[in-house]
Amino acid sequence: MARQWILTGQEGFETSLEYQENIRVPSPHELRPNEVLVKIFSASLNYRELAIAGPVGINGPITPPVIPGCDGAGTVEAVGSSVREFHTGDRVIMNVAPALVDTQGDDATVSIADVPPALGQGTDGTLRSHAVFSETALVHAPKSLEWLPAATLTCNWSTAWNALFGLKGREAGPGSWVLVQGTGGVSIAVLQVAAAAGATVVATTSTEEKAARLKRLGAAHVVNYRTNPKSWGAEARRLTPDGRGFDFIIDIGGNETLPQSLTAVRVDGILLVIGQVGDEAEPVPLSAALMHTCIVRGLLAGSRNQLREAVRFIDEKRIVPAIDDVVFELAEAKSAYRRLKEKKHFAKVVIRVDHST
Repeated sequence: MARQWILTGQEGFETSLEYQENIRVPSPHELRPNEVLVKIFSASLNYRELAIAGPVGINGPITPPVIPGCDGAGTVEAVGSSVREFHTGDRVIMNVAPALVDTQGDDATVSIADVPPALGQGTDGTLRSHAVFSETALVHAPKSLEWLPAATLTCNWSTAWNALFGLKGREAGPGSWVLVQGTGGVSIAVLQVAAAAGATVVATTSTEEKAARLKRLGAAHVVNYRTNPKSWGAEARRLTPDGRGFDFIIDIGGNETLPQSLTAVRVDGILLVIGQVGDEAEPVPLSAALMHTCIVRGLLAGSRNQLREAVRFIDEKRIVPAIDDVVFELAEAKSAYRRLKEKKHFAKVVIRVDHST
């Protein structure tokens, strides 16, 4: 029998998350031709999970009940008659936007219009022990990773790959300078990918303990934004060759951090607007890019093929994605949400769904 969490509404996760046990697992003969039955071993959380569980915002409404979560890893237990890419026993991770792949292909980039039907919102997600997904909701997992780090890849690592390699002719590599903000999942993923690609990475954080961890993951320099809340962008810029600024800046704070990101970006550098996890602040007009002569890219995630490329790179470079110190069990998912909301985590909040291998 299966176990799962469902969202019964959008009144916040404390109210709307409900744990269920003794759920019947579909049998192989019940699968539609394009469907795959997966036993899930691990999952992880993104800030989108908090947003989806809360009052209707940028993510939009849900039609409950919905199984939340889009990040996960597991093994294939059965496949439908038309499935060719996966076979019983394959290790897989999830792709966030299968409906997009169905209509536009594996190279399609996620837009805001693709958010409502995505895993964990319009399509049942990963906070469960067994799941039936469409074939396009899966890619093969890295061969080199154990279950917990493998479960972190769906959103953050496809986004990181898109951020650093998504513009042809402007890919990151040796000689590139990359600025990441904080110690959340996307920032850590970009740090690990960029460092493995030979780029020089500068990270911002608020404590010496986190600074030491960032350096162990590959950061060449760390800037404390607490000690210089109004000038950390200029401080980071001074670290770049001749103070020229950064080739790539990963902005996850939104209006709170964008002024500092604009200060730090080089002429013709790429400012990637990826998150809105900072405190409320005055909106930053897009016309500010004119004064800093930079490229501004907004990203929600990467394509299915970009996730495949990230998987290949992880295996090639033997990267182990960082995870939080606290690992939750599936029944403790509400506590995992709480840790994420309170920003007590480092890198990805992960959930162990099954202990067997």
